[in-house]
Amino acid sequence: MNIFHNNRLIIILFLLFFVNNVFLFAEDKKENHDETKTFNLKEMIFHHVLDAYEWHIITIGEHDYAIPLPVIVKSAERGWFVFSSARLHHGSSYEGFYITHGEKYNGKIVEKLKSGEEVRPLDLSLTKDAFAIILSALILIIVFVSMANSYRKNPLKSHKGLFGALEMLIMALVTDVIKPSIGKHYKSYVPYLLTAFFFIFLNDILGLIPVFPAGANVTGNIAVTFVLAFMTFIITNATAGKEYFKEIVWPDVPWWLKFPLPIMPLVEILGVFTKPFALMVRLFANILAGHMILLVLMGLIFIFYIAIGSVAAMGVSVVSILFSIFMLLLDVLVAFIQAYVFTMLSALFIGLAKVEHHPKPLTQNEE
Repeated sequence: MNIFHNNRLIIILFLLFFVNNVFLFAEDKKENHDETKTFNLKEMIFHHVLDAYEWHIITIGEHDYAIPLPVIVKSAERGWFVFSSARLHHGSSYEGFYITHGEKYNGKIVEKLKSGEEVRPLDLSLTKDAFAIILSALILIIVFVSMANSYRKNPLKSHKGLFGALEMLIMALVTDVIKPSIGKHYKSYVPYLLTAFFFIFLNDILGLIPVFPAGANVTGNIAVTFVLAFMTFIITNATAGKEYFKEIVWPDVPWWLKFPLPIMPLVEILGVFTKPFALMVRLFANILAGHMILLVLMGLIFIFYIAIGSVAAMGVSVVSILFSIFMLLLDVLVAFIQAYVFTMLSALFIGLAKVEHHPKPLTQNEE
């Protein structure tokens, strides 16, 4: 019993991973049992990591089971349309709208104008990633409102379980990361930084769980990481002090680095934009890479099956699954690290923008 208790997390993760691969490759395996035995690894990977207009659950036989999501689009010529994404299933067209698989708008809803030109309408659809964002926001609201009510009723009570773990994590982030990075004005930025941390961490973890309503690649979507980095950019520059902008426009460097060619001011201005850009790309690339590595490892089974046969596929599957389990466990650690790094760097950027001018000490002659 003690052995099972100590290792039940690994067992649960293994079972979730096994179910995940059954879900992900059921359709691909079915398509690969024809006479041609074709398998497009690239298409399979991008099909699972990109956003979608429906939430695919499982494929059994020739039937796909998915949850359709609402499509909200505005045609360039005909106005607004609201309908279910089930009407666009399997390449179907509805009211002139369809999901294209071309190079320009791959996987997106498009329409054809009267001139015959294929264009994208204004698309405000509730996609898989958008639904996952709403779900994660509701989870965070429910958990932290319940936690706040519990502390309000019993402020001196020692909490255990989830609330106790969250309390220790929050105190560690505030005490060891946010306060030292920002300084005495840190309290104003705690709500945003903690929200960013838990939003990223929760979506990272949910992205590793294969069953509905988890499994969406939210933090591996560059549009999501762009918004998070943009919020840090706005907060950093909107609350910055005069000394921060003075150091950008006229930094304290030798004059020949500022005139006649403004070399250092240009470098400083460029740094204002490269910092949030680094936040965006770091989070996006690390999370997306984790998902893609898992898919590639499992895709090797089908590649060997097509190239050599079932015996080779069985041999490769043992190594592939073991490496995949290792990568899945590593992604759990990466999920926390990426949330921590984003929060830490955001706090550092805000702290650098809050720098204050400190007068130089008087020399002995000046005294």
